[in-house]
Amino acid sequence: MAKELLKGGEFLIRDQAIEQIFTPEEYTEEQTMVRQMASDFFEKEVMARAHEIEKQEPGLTPSLLGRAGELGLLSTAIPAVYGGMEQDVITGCIICEEAGRTGSFATSFVCQIGIGTLPILYFGTEEQRKKYMPGLASGALKASYCLTEPTSGSDALGAKTTATLSEDGKEWILNGQKMWITNAGFADIYTVFAKIDGKDFTGFIVEKGTPGLTLGAEEDKMGIKGSSTRQVFFENCRIPVENLLGERGKGHKIAFNILNIGRYKLGATALGGAREVFNASVKYANERQQFNTPIGQFGAIQYKISEMAIKIFALEVATYRCAQDIGEQEQVFKAAGKDLSDSLLGAAEEYAIECAIVKIFGSEVLDYCVDENVQIHGGMGFSEELGVARAYRDSRIARIYEGTNEINRMLAVSQLLKNAMSGKLDIMSAAVAVSKELTAMPNLSTPEGSFGIEEKALKNAKKAILLVAGAAAQKLMAKLKDEQEIIMNVADMLIDVYVAESLLARVKKIYNTKGEAEAGVYVDILKVFFNDAVQRIAYNGREALMGFGEGDELSMMLVGLKRYTKYPTLNTKEARRRIARKALETNSYSF
Repeated sequence: MAKELLKGGEFLIRDQAIEQIFTPEEYTEEQTMVRQMASDFFEKEVMARAHEIEKQEPGLTPSLLGRAGELGLLSTAIPAVYGGMEQDVITGCIICEEAGRTGSFATSFVCQIGIGTLPILYFGTEEQRKKYMPGLASGALKASYCLTEPTSGSDALGAKTTATLSEDGKEWILNGQKMWITNAGFADIYTVFAKIDGKDFTGFIVEKGTPGLTLGAEEDKMGIKGSSTRQVFFENCRIPVENLLGERGKGHKIAFNILNIGRYKLGATALGGAREVFNASVKYANERQQFNTPIGQFGAIQYKISEMAIKIFALEVATYRCAQDIGEQEQVFKAAGKDLSDSLLGAAEEYAIECAIVKIFGSEVLDYCVDENVQIHGGMGFSEELGVARAYRDSRIARIYEGTNEINRMLAVSQLLKNAMSGKLDIMSAAVAVSKELTAMPNLSTPEGSFGIEEKALKNAKKAILLVAGAAAQKLMAKLKDEQEIIMNVADMLIDVYVAESLLARVKKIYNTKGEAEAGVYVDILKVFFNDAVQRIAYNGREALMGFGEGDELSMMLVGLKRYTKYPTLNTKEARRRIARKALETNSYSF
C-alpha cells in the first residue's frame, strides 16, 4: 500500500493507519549495522575518555571529530559528490541517538554535522560547497555557527552585528559580537549572521585566522563542560565578497530552517542520553542493597524505572516517526524536481510542528531520566565519581538550545493556527463539528478490538484539543498570540496526542507480530501512558478554558472536555511493576 503522507499538524484532524507510521522495529539491516558501528565508536573511543573531554584536553575533541569523519559519521547528510555518505534521514537520526550517550561530546558532534555544516550544504553556492564540504565531511574542517548575541537570543532577528561592503566592492566588513558559540575554540569555519548596513539579516562564511576575528575565553558552564563555548568578536573583520551565504536579506531562511532539522535530531540525541542513564539506574538498582535487599525490589524505585522506560519507549517512536515523515517528504520533493536544499529544508519546514514536539518531549524526557538517575543513586548520584552528576548537568541545556521549549511550544501552536487560517488544514471545520457534537447524546458503546479503548481515547483527545483551541481562537482571535499560558496548555495537549498516537501504532504492530503473550509488557507501557496522558490533557484543557471562558459557555465547554478525557480505571501500580521487572531482569533497557 502506497503511503499517504499527512501534512504537518494534520495528525490532529486525521487518523493515520498504523502501517503508515514508522516504528523502530522496522530498521533495515544496514541501519542496524550503522548503529552498531556508531555505538562502538562512541563507547570505546569517546566515552572511555569522558574525563579528559570534560577537562577539555587540548586537541582531543577535534581529533575525535576527525576520527568520526574517517568512519563516515559526519557525512550522512552530505552527497557523495562532496565526499559524503548520503544516507537516509533515519540513519542520521540513529547516529545522533548513539552520540547522545556521550554528554559534552554530543554537543560538539551534533553542532558539526548540523548547524555547522548544513547552512553551507543547503544555501552555499556550488563553489562554496566544493571548497568546504569535503573537509567538513571528513572532519578535516571543524565548523561553528554564530547566531546568538548578548541582546538577541530567541529574537534572532534583533542581531546587532553589521556587515558593510568595502568601497571597492570586494570585501564585506563585519563588526559585532556573538556569544554561546559551540565549537568556537577549535572551529575552522564560522557561519555568521549579520545585518548588511544594519538592515538586511544575512549569512556569511568566515574562516579561522581572518584578521579582526577574535575569541573570548572558554565559558565556565553548568554542564556540557567538555564542549567549547566562547564569545566570537568581529572588529573590522574583512572577508571576500563571495563569502556571502545564501541571498542577501534572507538569513532568516538559513537560521530558522536549519533549526527545524536540529530539533528532531535533538530529540534523537536526548533519546540516546536517556537510554544511557536508564541503564545506569537499572544496574545500580540491582547492585545497591539496603535492608539486605536490592533497592530495585522496592516499589518506589520500580516506579521510577518504569516511568523512565515508558517515556523513553514513547520518545523513541515519536522521534523516528517524525524523521521518517521528513525523509519521505524529501523524496516527494526530489521527485517533483526540487534540488537538494529545497527538498530537505522544505520537508523539515512541512513538519515544523512535529519537529518542535519531538524537541520538547525529548529534552523533557531526558531531564526526567537524569533527575531520577541521581535519586536512585542517592549520595553516589550527588558525587562526581560515577558520572551521574555530570549527566544531570549536561542534560539541562537541551531545553534551551535549538529554541527554548517555551519558544517551541508557541511555535507549534502558532504554526497549527497558521495552517488553519491559510486553509492548508481544515481545522476550523473539525472544531465546529466538535462543538456541535457537544449538544448530541454521547456515544456510550463499548469499543471493540484489542486496542479499541485506546483508539477511542485518542480520537476523543484530539476532539479535546479542537474544542479548546477552536474556542480560544474564536474568542480571543488576534489576541491569542499574547496569551502565552493558554498557548502552552494547548501545546502540551498536542504533544501528548502526537506521542500517544505514535506509541499506539508501535504497540499495535508489536502485538500483531509477536502475539498477546509476548506483547504484554508493551501493552502495559501503552495503557499507563494513555492513563496519564488523558489526565494531563484534561488538566491542560481545563487550565486553558479557565483562562478565557466565562459563564454558561465555559460550563458547557468544561462538560465537553470531561466527556473527551475519559479512560477506564487501571491498576497502574501492577502495570508499572511488570515494566520495571523486565528491565531489572535484563539489567538494561530492553524494550
